[in-house]
Amino acid sequence: MMFTHTEELESDLIGQDGLRDDIAHGVRVGMRLAVRVEGHIAEGIEPEFNRISHPPSVQCRVLSAFRRHNRRRFARTTGVAGVLLLGCAAAVHTQQKPPAIDILKVHGQVYLLAGPAGNTLIQVGSQGVLVVDTQRDQDAADVLDAIRKVAGDRPIRLIVNTHAHPDHTGGNLKIAQAGSQLVAGNFAQQLGQEGARSAFIVAHENVLKAMSAPTGATASSPFGAWPTDTFFQEEKDLYFNEEGIQLVHEPAAHTDGDVLVFFRSSDVIATGDVFNITSYPAIDLARKGHVNGIIEALNRIIDLAISEQFTEGGTRIVPGHGRICDEFEVVEYRDMVTIVRDRVQAMIKKGMTLDQIKAARPTLDFDPRYGTQTGPGSTSTATFVESVYANLRTAR
Repeated sequence: MMFTHTEELESDLIGQDGLRDDIAHGVRVGMRLAVRVEGHIAEGIEPEFNRISHPPSVQCRVLSAFRRHNRRRFARTTGVAGVLLLGCAAAVHTQQKPPAIDILKVHGQVYLLAGPAGNTLIQVGSQGVLVVDTQRDQDAADVLDAIRKVAGDRPIRLIVNTHAHPDHTGGNLKIAQAGSQLVAGNFAQQLGQEGARSAFIVAHENVLKAMSAPTGATASSPFGAWPTDTFFQEEKDLYFNEEGIQLVHEPAAHTDGDVLVFFRSSDVIATGDVFNITSYPAIDLARKGHVNGIIEALNRIIDLAISEQFTEGGTRIVPGHGRICDEFEVVEYRDMVTIVRDRVQAMIKKGMTLDQIKAARPTLDFDPRYGTQTGPGSTSTATFVESVYANLRTAR
């Protein structure tokens, strides 16, 4: 007769008590106890063993062997569990830190390098690497490591700044110095060897004005971080890695030097901080930022983007901070900014003061999604309302 889920007693346990002579067919224990003794079959759990009629000496020796067998099995199980727990603890202790920069392929030739304080986009192709925004100075080494993981030894040729703030231009110097240019003829003589060993930095001329300083004054950024190729028109076109790239200037939005970067073949738009999915928009009043300019810039993004279906999918839109988005999310963001602007405008017309407007909470229904107090790249709710009030109050 066979018993499922049984385990044979170790021979040394049986032999120690002399059971081998008394039990003709062996002893098996496990989930159930099954003992064949002198033609009788005993089965059940340990307390039920005594119900079987067999010599008392056999009972004692069988139960003694059963108990020693369980103690030995428990010791083995405990030892294995201890080793597993120690191994898990060691694995957790030795687990590597997560990377400082997350790398995601956006579409086509474009990749997102998401850092602790903002986003960098890179376009990688046969001609080399184009970088959109370089994050902070302290992030530059990690950004360079991430670029090398994606692009290998392809040279960094161009850097594009979407605006002048240091969380987008702080790494200009180090990343530009890690790049190089292919130049020849008279231009090579004018540029010099040192200039050829650095990537070009492209931005609107207002970015250069913000990062530089008049003669005799101290600039906010080192000379090597300044844009080397600027433009003042509404748009500037580039062609790099067999792809057309449009730089679209948005005046008086987040700042006075904002640029949208549209990779036409890859169908990706880098927005800078005119679109920030993590918080309300930041309006730099000192740099002529304006809520109406933010709305116009968002409308331009919507015009450039082509959705796959019902304003979703299609063109990938990468904000200055936060995740990859599509046209639908820009439409929602545009609507939010427009509604808050109109509410604040109506309150100003009623003669309400700034404190009264803040107490009325014109952003109330949007706060769960966009409201914040502090954080990298974030604009607090109070700061946003104050900026909108300053813009509209001045326009009266």
